[in-house]
Amino acid sequence: MYIEDSARLSFHYITDDDVEFLWELDQDEEVMRFISDGKKTSREDIINTFVPRFQAYSNPALGWGLWRVQENETEKDVGWILVRPFGFFTKDPEIDNIELGWRFRKASWGKGYATEAAMQVKDALYQIGIDKFCAMAKPENQPSIKIMKKLGMNFSHEIEYKDSLYQERVVVYTT
Repeated sequence: MYIEDSARLSFHYITDDDVEFLWELDQDEEVMRFISDGKKTSREDIINTFVPRFQAYSNPALGWGLWRVQENETEKDVGWILVRPFGFFTKDPEIDNIELGWRFRKASWGKGYATEAAMQVKDALYQIGIDKFCAMAKPENQPSIKIMKKLGMNFSHEIEYKDSLYQERVVVYTT
């Protein structure tokens, strides 16, 4: 799948060659606040846990995986967008319900980049026949919930989301 550049952003499929970018992004405690209560991710965890985890659901033809987002003007990496079937690592994955997620550098916050990037990815997936989307966040993560609403998602339910590495009470928004 190909994601066309937006007015301000370009998209690049993330591979295991992007370890440094992934690690750098996770070194800001504010970026990690709603993900790991502010705990930075070690390089070893990126290599041994995070990379194998995203590789498990990566499918470039379907757009599943992580998409690195860059500013067109500066070519600086600003964050990434996640695309995978909802509940991929649970006992009941929803292959027809595509989860969108995002993680962006603090310096890019407040510029609309996460919304613009997620919308561009959503539109690219829509072009290949995907029409059911969701996103999840901790209930207190109001910035991400605001993005979900801008993407046209509505509150669906609250669940105790659990897989082999992650367990958290989250709100789920869907289209």
